[in-house]
Amino acid sequence: MSDTKDTLHRIKQMIALIPKEPGDISTRELLCALENEGFNVSKRTIQRDLEKSSNTFPIYQSVGGHHPRWTRKKTAPLDTDIMLPATALALHLAESHLSRLLPSTVLQRLTAQFELARHQLLSNTSNTFHNWARTVRALPNGKALLPADISSNVWEAVSDALLRERQLRVVYQAREQSAPREHVLHPAGLVSRHAISYLVARTKSYEQPVQFALHRITDAEVLTDPAMELEGFSIDHFISRQLNSEEDITTVSLEADVSPSIAWLLNETPLSMEQSLTPLEGSHWQRLRAVVPNDKETRWWVYSLGENIRVRAPADWIEEIKTRAQQTLAQYQENAE
Repeated sequence: MSDTKDTLHRIKQMIALIPKEPGDISTRELLCALENEGFNVSKRTIQRDLEKSSNTFPIYQSVGGHHPRWTRKKTAPLDTDIMLPATALALHLAESHLSRLLPSTVLQRLTAQFELARHQLLSNTSNTFHNWARTVRALPNGKALLPADISSNVWEAVSDALLRERQLRVVYQAREQSAPREHVLHPAGLVSRHAISYLVARTKSYEQPVQFALHRITDAEVLTDPAMELEGFSIDHFISRQLNSEEDITTVSLEADVSPSIAWLLNETPLSMEQSLTPLEGSHWQRLRAVVPNDKETRWWVYSLGENIRVRAPADWIEEIKTRAQQTLAQYQENAE
């Protein structure tokens, strides 16, 4: 083994010997432990290794006492591999993005990796990614709701049943029901959409798979019976045709006049692969033509543009916009009276 590899191996062993907080260990105790592992090293070398390693690994010198003692952060991962700067940067940015998508129960399981990435980027000023961690942020497009809270026990049971292909007993509070009901589910997939995570499963009541919001499951238990195999089921097919929709999702030809700001946005980030924007004569507005999914998400996006869009087709979208506008106006008129 070369000197460099020997040194790295010794440092990794040393970090592994340092207990997590609130535990700690002295330099002398570390020396004895390393000698027991077969390393021939001096106390001074251990001290130097500890000081250098504290810039890379989540370890620190505990306060108090006459002799230095060292401890490892509670959130430190089990392994002591050095994370490459590019990987650390990717995880650091992913943390800010995922914190708006995943429930806290799931994020807690990634805390150790996020902590290590943050520590290595912010403490080591010599790597080229150090400034990126302080200056780069990931933001959602529009208002992002906080993730729905999911019980850790529910997440454990759902993921275990899905991976082991077992039936799952749940107590579920549906939005349209006044009291929770018990179901035996045959898990088929898991979907995270914006701030909500869904379990896709078949039940005795439904021949086809349906979705269950995880935050509405109040209790869950993995059963010993195997889950029913859903022949021909595809999670991607389910998402494209049934997620948040009672019918198969089809496409529709959208035609609308859009304001300059929306035209600029759609020119840079198209609404679909089949899209065109044509300037309107005598106006700063543009004519939008695009083939889009006829689903709730697309319609909500169009409706949210308000006075910045005038839909010309399809006809049922126009009628729905008129109805919504009339209902909104009526609410404000009632408040005024």
